[in-house]
Amino acid sequence: MEVLFKTAKLEKTSNSEELLKREYGAENGRLIMRRLSVLAAASSLADVPSVRPERCHPLEGKRRGQFAVDVKHPFRMVFEPATDPLPQMEDGGLDLARITSIRILSIEDYHK
Repeated sequence: MEVLFKTAKLEKTSNSEELLKREYGAENGRLIMRRLSVLAAASSLADVPSVRPERCHPLEGKRRGQFAVDVKHPFRMVFEPATDPLPQMEDGGLDLARITSIRILSIEDYHK
């Protein structure tokens, strides 16, 4: 799957294990690298595991349309489909098998 980034700073940080560890700590840095590898290796969003450790899940409320994967609690990697238009199923839901590009928005604790 194609993995894009919302900002150049986030892309630069995410492409360097050293910068990730400096920004998010050693354990989170390693886990972020693993999550990025899983996302990049997937053919589509449907191939990203919805069980731990990744636990890819859709977000709700003001974050509707976004997804997250777990890093180390409470941190999550938040992303959105970068496919335009969004592929819909007949029931109105997203067709995850046709989402082949995502945009990483942030790595954060959105539970605050």
